[in-house]
Amino acid sequence: QVQLVESGGGLVQAGGSLRLSCAASGRAFSNYRMGWLRQGQGKGREFVASISRSGLKTSYADSVKGRFTISSDNTKNTVYLQMNSLKPEDTAVYYCAADRKDYGPYDHWGQGTQVTVSS
Repeated sequence: QVQLVESGGGLVQAGGSLRLSCAASGRAFSNYRMGWLRQGQGKGREFVASISRSGLKTSYADSVKGRFTISSDNTKNTVYLQMNSLKPEDTAVYYCAADRKDYGPYDHWGQGTQVTVSS
C-alpha cells in the first residue's frame, strides 16, 4: 500500500500560479506511476497529468498543456504539479493518484486539495 497526502491548494487570481505537492509513504515510490486528476463542482473526475515510474515520460490533458508541469522527486517521495496561467475553469478539487501498472485506472488516491481560481 502507498499513502498519498496532497498540499498546496488555495485561492488564486486568474493568471496566477500554484504548486501542488503529493507526499507518498509506504511502498517504494519509484514503483508507482503517479497522476493528478481533478473534479470540479457538479462535474466528473478528469485526468490532468501523469508521470511514469521512471519519471521520464509525462502526459497532460489538452486543457492544461503548456500551463501545467508534473514532476517527481524520488529522494523526497513527492510528486508536484506546477500550475501557471491559471483560469477560473481550473477550479476543482485536485487529487493525487498512484498505481503500479503503466496504464489504466489508479488504485491509490489522496484526500484531495481545493484549488479555486477567481476571475
